Amino acid sequence: MLDFLAPRQAKALKKMFTLFFTYKGTATKPILRFVAIVTAIVQLFFLVVSDTPVTPFGPALDLDKFELVWADEFDGDSVDRSNWSGHYTYGESASVRRGGYFQQDMAFVSDGNLIIRTDYREDGLGGGGPGYYSYGMDTGSHYEQLYGYFECRCILPKGVDLWAAFWMINDGTFNEDGSGEDGAEIDIFESPNWGKKKIQDSVTHTIHFDGYGDAHQSEHQGAFYVNNPYEEYNTYGLEWNKDEYIFYINGIESARTSFGVSQNPEIMILSVEVNGENAVPSEAIQNNTTYPADYVVDYVRAYQYK
Repeated sequence: MLDFLAPRQAKALKKMFTLFFTYKGTATKPILRFVAIVTAIVQLFFLVVSDTPVTPFGPALDLDKFELVWADEFDGDSVDRSNWSGHYTYGESASVRRGGYFQQDMAFVSDGNLIIRTDYREDGLGGGGPGYYSYGMDTGSHYEQLYGYFECRCILPKGVDLWAAFWMINDGTFNEDGSGEDGAEIDIFESPNWGKKKIQDSVTHTIHFDGYGDAHQSEHQGAFYVNNPYEEYNTYGLEWNKDEYIFYINGIESARTSFGVSQNPEIMILSVEVNGENAVPSEAIQNNTTYPADYVVDYVRAYQYK
C-alpha cells in the first residue's frame, strides 16, 4: 500500500496515524494537548507529501519551568577538562573515526567560543597518519543527567559529507532488549546537508537504540530549516521527560516523539564527523575546498525541571 513512498515517508505516515489516535504526551491542558498533536501531525504530513525539510512552527519553549543546573560558556582560555573529555569518543590521542581521525588538539577555545576544527593534516597529529582531523568531546564521567532541557548555541561547519552534531548517549544504548528505556542515542541535531541545494540549510533529529547491529532500531524525526546556520548562531534544544522527547530550534518546537524514550541518565557530546571508512574520506570530502571548517559553539547548557 505504501510502496510508492520512500521508506522514511512511509514510516512518517504510519507514525502520523499512530500519533493521532494514541498520543500520550505530557501536555495536561486540552488545548495544549491539541496543539502538540496538530503540530506533530502537520510536520509529519509535510515529510510524507514532499520528503523535504520544513520550517519549525510549533509551540514556543517554556524555559520558566526549568532551572539551570550545568553550563559551559567557553569563556576561558582553553577547553575545561573538568567538563569535557574524549572518553566516549575514542580517547585523547588520534583515533580513527569514519573517514578521518578524532584528536583533541582540533578542539580549542577562542573569543568565548569552543571551536572544533576539521582540516587535512599532511603530517598527521597525535600519532595518526596523514588525513582529515576533527574531534568529538563529551561530558563522559564529568556530568550526566536524567530528563530536563538541553541546549547548544552554535554556528555549523561548511563541508560536503561533513556533519556537526549535538547528541546524548549512555552505555545502555548498546543493550539489545527491544526498548530504549535503558538508553538511547538522542541526536538533538545533525547537519549532514551542506552543499545539497534546497535542503542545505537544514538539520535533522534522530533516535537510536538497541545497539548498532542487526537489532538496531531508529526513528528519524525529519529535517528542519534553520536560519543561515553556517554563518549565524542558532540554538538547538531537547526537552526530555519520562514520556517523550521534544525538539526545539531557536526556541520553537520542531518535532516530538515517544519513540525509545530513555529512562536513564545520559551524557552530552559535541562532534564533527568526516564521512568515509577506516580514515579514508569519501570522494566528496577529498574534493571539498572549504577546509578548514569550524564548528563554533557559544555555549552548552543543561536545565532540570523545577
